[in-house]
Amino acid sequence: MKVLIALPIFLFLCSGICYAQDTAAEENAYKLPVWEASTKMLLDGVLDEPAWQEAKVASGFFQNFPMDSAYATLPTEVRMAFDEAFLYIGATVYQNRADYIITSLKRDFEDGGSDEFAVNIDPFKDKVNGFHFAVTPFNVRREGIIDNGTNVNRDWDNKWYSEVKNYEDYWVVEMAIPFKTLRYSRVEGPNTWRINFTRLAIKQNERSSWAPVPRQFTINHLAYTGLLEWENPPPKPGFNISVIPYLTASTGKDFENEGAAESNFDAGGDIKIAITPSLNLDLTFNPDFSQVEVDRQITNLSRFELFFPERRQFFLENEDLFSRFGFPNSRPFFSRRIGLSGQGQVPIIAGARLSGKLDDNWRIGLLNMQTAKVEDAGVNPANYAIGVLQRKVFDRSYVGAVFVNKENFEPDGQGGYELDGNGYNRVAGLEYNLYSKDGKWEAELFYHRSFSAEKNNDAQSAALFIGRFTRHWRLFFPSQYIGENFRADAGFVPRPGFWSFSPGITHYFFPKSAGLAKKIIQLGLGINTNFTYNQPDYRLADRSVNPEFFIEFPGQSTLSFGYSSDFTYLYFPFDPTNKESGEKLPVGEYHYNSAGVSFNSDVRKKVYFDLGASRGDFFNGNISQVEGGLNFRWQPVGIIAATFAYNDIQLPNPYNSASFWLIGPRAELSFSRSLFFSTFLQYNTQANNVNINSRLQWRFRPVSDLFLVYTDNYYSNQFFDGPQVKNRALVLKVTYWLNL
Repeated sequence: MKVLIALPIFLFLCSGICYAQDTAAEENAYKLPVWEASTKMLLDGVLDEPAWQEAKVASGFFQNFPMDSAYATLPTEVRMAFDEAFLYIGATVYQNRADYIITSLKRDFEDGGSDEFAVNIDPFKDKVNGFHFAVTPFNVRREGIIDNGTNVNRDWDNKWYSEVKNYEDYWVVEMAIPFKTLRYSRVEGPNTWRINFTRLAIKQNERSSWAPVPRQFTINHLAYTGLLEWENPPPKPGFNISVIPYLTASTGKDFENEGAAESNFDAGGDIKIAITPSLNLDLTFNPDFSQVEVDRQITNLSRFELFFPERRQFFLENEDLFSRFGFPNSRPFFSRRIGLSGQGQVPIIAGARLSGKLDDNWRIGLLNMQTAKVEDAGVNPANYAIGVLQRKVFDRSYVGAVFVNKENFEPDGQGGYELDGNGYNRVAGLEYNLYSKDGKWEAELFYHRSFSAEKNNDAQSAALFIGRFTRHWRLFFPSQYIGENFRADAGFVPRPGFWSFSPGITHYFFPKSAGLAKKIIQLGLGINTNFTYNQPDYRLADRSVNPEFFIEFPGQSTLSFGYSSDFTYLYFPFDPTNKESGEKLPVGEYHYNSAGVSFNSDVRKKVYFDLGASRGDFFNGNISQVEGGLNFRWQPVGIIAATFAYNDIQLPNPYNSASFWLIGPRAELSFSRSLFFSTFLQYNTQANNVNINSRLQWRFRPVSDLFLVYTDNYYSNQFFDGPQVKNRALVLKVTYWLNL
C-alpha cells in the first residue's frame, strides 16, 4: 500500500513531463474551411454541384503505414460542404479498379479487410471522443463511435448516406451525414471542429491520412487531426426524437427438459430524445437482443471468469463513459451483468439513460435498468443504477467520478416482490486519466470502494498505469490492488484479494536497407511480465515472464516466437480440465515453462491463414496447444472461414487429463448492400456443446431491419453418433427507425 500512496505524487510529476512534450506535428497546421451550399445537393457520386467547385481541397495525404516519412503513393482529394440538414464530404480516391480488395458488401465491415476512405470527426475538440464514417469502393458503409482517443466501436448504428461512382483509375464518394446523427455544440460566429480523413489501400499495403499520424499510433488517433473551420456556425439542430419499435415472433423447444414447443409474440422498442445537440435521453421498453451476434467461445483453462464484449446496441452509445472505469479485470460497471446471467437471458422490463456533453468540458451519464424475475432459474428481479460525471483537464485528460448501485428484490409473501434490505451492492470511485497532447504518454489512477450489507473492511480497489509509446519503444507499468472484500456485482471483478504489477517493454527495429525494407516492415523484441501477490499474507501467487520476438512482413503477415516462464501457488484444489469427477491438483507451488511459434499470412491474398503452436509444462504435467484459422475471400460476396483450437492436457495419475477441441466454421455472405446472411458453428468439447447460429438480415430502410435468426444447440460428445438436440429456436424480428 505504501507504493500506492506514493503513486499520486509520481503521477503528478509524470503529468508535468507529459505536457512539456511538443506535439509531433503542428496541431493546427491542417485546416479546411467548410461553406454552406448555395444550391441543392444531389447525392449521386458526381461532384458537379457549385458547392464542390467552390470548396477548398484537402490533399497531400501522408503515410501512416508501412512508414510515416513519405507522402501516400495514391493521391486523395477531399472537399466539404453543408446545408441545413447534412454535412457533406466529397472525395476523389485514386486507385486502379483492378486493384480493389473488398471483403464483402456487408455493412459495418471489419477494419483492415477492405479498401476504404474514412472520416473521423471530433466536434468537441477534446481529442478523445468522436465519430467514424467509412466507405469502400463498392459503397459499403461503416460507422462507429471513437472513444479513448483511438478505439472505434463499430457496433454503433445510426443514419447517414453515401453514393460511389467508379472509374478506371479512381472512384468518387459523396457522403451525407445528418446533423441529427452527430453530437456537437455551437456558438454564434466562427466555429471549429477537429477532423481527419484516412485511406486504406490493401494491395499497396498502405494506410494514409490528411493530418499525419505517427506510425506507432492507429490511423484513427484523435490527437492527430486537422481543423474544420466554420465561417458560419453549423445549423441549430431542430426537434430530434427517434422512435425505434420492434416486433418479434418466435418458436422454440427445450429438448433437454422434454418441454413442449412454445411460440411467442413480443413487442417493444427504444426512444431517443435529443435534450440538446450533445445530450441524449434514451428510453427502452422490453428490449429484445435476439439478433445480436453470438459470442466467440474460448477454451478456458484458467481459474477465473472470462471477459466477453458488449454487443447490444442500447448499451453502446457513450459506452466509454460508463464501462471504462477501472482496469480490464476490475470494472465497477459491466453492462453485460444486466439482462444476462449464468442461467441465460434475464428479461429487461425497461430502462433509461441520459448521457452526453453538458459543455466542452463536462460529460454526464445516468443509467437505470429494471430486470424481471426468471422463476425457472431462481433469478429474482433487480435494479441497476449508475451515475457518472467527467471533467476534462489539460488538453486530452479527464477526471471522473462513478457511483454504481445494484438492488435485489425478494418475494414479499403475497405473490409480489420487495426490496431485499441486505441484497444491495454499491461501488463509488474517483479516476484520473491522462493523455499527453502528442499521445506518447498515458497514465491512469483510480480508487474505488464497495459497500455491501456485510464485510466492508478491505473493500477497495486502487491502481496506477503509466505508459510511454514512441516510434521505437513501447513501455508500460500497471500496478493494481483489489481488496479481499471488494465486490462489484454490476461490474467485472473475476479475482478479488490481490496486489499485482505487470511491467512490459518492447523495442521496434526498422530495416535501414532499402532492399530489406521492401521485405520486412519491422522487427520487435519485448518482454511482458506479471507478478501477483495474494492476500492476506502477500505471498506470491502467480508470476509470468514472457519474452517475445516478431517479424512483420508486407500484407500484415507476421512471424512470432514466444517463451513463457510461469509460477502458480494454488490456495485451493483446482482441476484445469474442469471435470466433475477425479482428483484436483492439491494446494502448493507449481513451476512450468513453455515455448511457442505463430505465423499470420498475407491478408491481401484471397486465401490467407494463421497458425500457432506451443508446448511445455502445465502445473505438474504438460500441455500441447495448436490453433489457427483459414479464410477465403469471395470478393465481393463475402468470406468463408474456419478457426480451430486444440488443447491437450496431460497430468500424472490420479489427476485428470483431457483434450479439448474448439472448432468454428463460419460464412458471411452479402447478396447486396441490403441483404446479408451469416452462419456460425461452434463445436466446443470443453463445454460439451455444439452451437449453430444462422442469421438472415434485410436492411429495407436506413437502420431498419428484418431479421430471421435460427439457433440450435447439441451435445458435442454425441454430435457424430447421431446428434442429440439440447434446444432449438427460430426468431423473426422487425425493427423500424422513425424520425419524428
